[in-house]
Amino acid sequence: MTHGVHSTLYVELRQHPEKFASYVQMSVETFDDLLARISEQIRCQDTHLRRSISPEEHLIVTLRFLASGESLTLHFQFRLGISTISGIVWTTCNALWDCLLEEFLPQPSPELWLHIAEKFQEVTQFPNCVGAIDGKHIRIQKPTHTGSEYFNYKKFFFTILMAVADVQYRFIAVDMGSYGRTNDSRGFRNSVMGRRIYSGEMGLPEPRAFPGTDGPPMLLF
Repeated sequence: MTHGVHSTLYVELRQHPEKFASYVQMSVETFDDLLARISEQIRCQDTHLRRSISPEEHLIVTLRFLASGESLTLHFQFRLGISTISGIVWTTCNALWDCLLEEFLPQPSPELWLHIAEKFQEVTQFPNCVGAIDGKHIRIQKPTHTGSEYFNYKKFFFTILMAVADVQYRFIAVDMGSYGRTNDSRGFRNSVMGRRIYSGEMGLPEPRAFPGTDGPPMLLF
């Protein structure tokens, strides 16, 4: 670990914000904020045999993995075993989810949906829009005992990330895990998020008429 990226370049990268952002895909300030939020959850104890991997290295390894998706390259860059990197990414992602969920992906309220609709109307002149929905196919290794359920027409195994975003491209709700062979519309309808929307459990406001019209309100999916 004494010859890895964290030991040899981390401090130097922090002195060059543009290079740091290019490497970890975020600013030094954002990195420090994330680290402060999760450091106690990912901190490990030193042993008699070796020193533990620091929270800073946990986070920078995870961010590089999320940016590149490559374990083998990180194995050489950080002088860490591939299984060690897998454990670091798993625990750090869980810590990030636990710490950030309530603040950045809270349960939407009718007031929040109406605020989003106002912003869509202001920026795009698209009335009564409370979110933009799309799906992203994420390439994965075939889960055990799943047959061809995650097999996509592109001849890879995929799972689907489905998200609702506001007009500023910020996620309002996310769902991940639908079968890769499922198209976006079916994946949305069958997802937990989709089922909650159709069953009225997402706090959506009541339908209302388009601005400047007296017609009946419309609810479209």
